Amino acid sequence: MALHQETSFCASEDGTRIAMSSCGSGPVLLRAAHWLSHIAHDLESPIWRPWIKALSRHHRYVRYDPRGCGLSERHCADLSFDAWCKDLDAVVASIPEERFALLGVSQGGALAVRYAALHPERVSHLVLFNAYAEGGRTRARNEAELLEAETLVNFIRVGWGRDNPAFSQFFTQLFIPGGTPEQHRWWADLEKLTATPEVAAESLAHMQRIDVVDFCAQVRVPTLVLACRCDARVPFEQGALLATRIPGARFVALDSDNHVLLPEEPAWEEFHRELSLFLGDAAPDPRVADEAGLTGAEAAVYRLLAEGFDNRSIAARLGKSEKTVRNQLSVIFSKLGVTSRAQAIVRALGH
Repeated sequence: MALHQETSFCASEDGTRIAMSSCGSGPVLLRAAHWLSHIAHDLESPIWRPWIKALSRHHRYVRYDPRGCGLSERHCADLSFDAWCKDLDAVVASIPEERFALLGVSQGGALAVRYAALHPERVSHLVLFNAYAEGGRTRARNEAELLEAETLVNFIRVGWGRDNPAFSQFFTQLFIPGGTPEQHRWWADLEKLTATPEVAAESLAHMQRIDVVDFCAQVRVPTLVLACRCDARVPFEQGALLATRIPGARFVALDSDNHVLLPEEPAWEEFHRELSLFLGDAAPDPRVADEAGLTGAEAAVYRLLAEGFDNRSIAARLGKSEKTVRNQLSVIFSKLGVTSRAQAIVRALGH
C-alpha cells in the first residue's frame, strides 16, 4: 500500500515549533510523542513504516515529533514533561474532530494517560503499549537502581549516534534485540538524525522522573494496555501497574523481547488483532446475533465481548453488575452453541 503523508506544523504554548504528519483516512488515531521520532525519516524505516501502514489502514493516523527531535524545533530550553504535555495540547488543538483515539507508546504512554485523565471528553479510546507510569528514577527502590538510571543518561551523553559499534549495538539491543542487521542499521541512523546527544540525554533524564500514577485513577475512558513480557527498555511490571490503576483497563501480555514490535514476530499480529477489536475496526457481524436470537441487551454484551472487553469493563460500560454480565454471557454462549469466550469471538468475527 502506498503511503501518502501530509506534513504540517503547530506552535506549542511557549512558541516551540512542533512538526506533525497524518496518513490515511477515517477516525483519528493520535500517537503521543515518544523519544525516537522523525516523521519524514520514519516513513521509509523498516521498523516504523510497517507501523504507519498498519495504523493508517482504518484511521487517519496522526503523529508528531517531540520538541528537540526530528522536524520539530531542535534548540529548546525546556525539555520537561510539562513542556511535552503542552506540545500534545497544541497538536490536539489542531484536530477538528470532537473525539479521537489516543495511542501512547513508551514515554508517550505517560503523556496519553495524563491527557485522557484531564480531557475525557476528547478521548474515545486510550491505548498504551510498552508504556510506563513511573520513570527509571521514580521507580528505583535502591541505590543500584538509581545508579543504573544515572549511568544510562551518561552513556547517552558520550555514545549517542556514534559510529562505534559498542555504543550503537547497546541501544539497538535495548529497543529491538530481535531486529535484523538492516533494522539495526536504521535504528542507529535514527539516533543520529532525530536528536543531538545533549537533547537525547536531557530528555531521558526528564523521562526518568515521570510519575503519572495518580492520573491513572482519574482515567474514565475505555483503555487497552499491552506489554511485552521481556521488554529490556520498560519493565513488564509497569504495564501491569497501568492496567491495575486505570479503572476497567484491559491488559494483554505479548510474548516478545522487543520494545518496538517488528512485523516478523508473532506478537505483531496479536497486537494488531487486539487493537483492531478494541477500536472497533473489526466489528462483530450483526447477523450472528440475529440468527442466534439474542435480545438487544444480550447483543450489546456480545458486541463488547467481541471487541475484547472483560466482564468488569462490559459491566462498567453498560451500567450493569458483573454478576449480571456473567449470567447474560452464559445465556449468550448457550444460544450461540459455544462453550468459551474465544469461540464466541470467532463466531462474531468469522460468520
